[in-house]
Amino acid sequence: MSFSIFSRENKMLDKIKKNAEEAKQTVGYKLKEGLARLGDEEEACTRAKWAYTFALNIPKANIEKCQEAACKDPVWAFWFILDVKGANIEKCQEAACKDPYCAYRFAVAIKGANIEKCQEAAYKDPYWAYCFANAIKGANKKKCREVCKGTEYEF
Repeated sequence: MSFSIFSRENKMLDKIKKNAEEAKQTVGYKLKEGLARLGDEEEACTRAKWAYTFALNIPKANIEKCQEAACKDPVWAFWFILDVKGANIEKCQEAACKDPYCAYRFAVAIKGANIEKCQEAAYKDPYWAYCFANAIKGANKKKCREVCKGTEYEF
């Protein structure tokens, strides 16, 4: 009797495997499993994370196209300039500076970053303004004090 239970389970597993093989694989799955190819670029550029991962891992990827997609999200714009050879610093900085945290990280990690541009973005949040003033050489500490005035980060 136990044999029939295993037989039924095996049939179910075989059906699941067959359905999985027939199902369309997303480029996200392909990127994760190392199955993505150059022909998947169009789909990869529909999401910022996928575009970043595609440009990073697929030889001959169109860096400009992937960068445009990745730069729709400040976090992925930061990672793109950090990891992808041939990325345009100005485009990535423009995108990263839409978020105070990303602007701060950009100024800390990216050689050649426009500190003034990053500073303006970081100063939208008193915490990141405080961090920026303390960590970035050339930061406008007077402006930081103004931003932090009346907050827990006042100094």
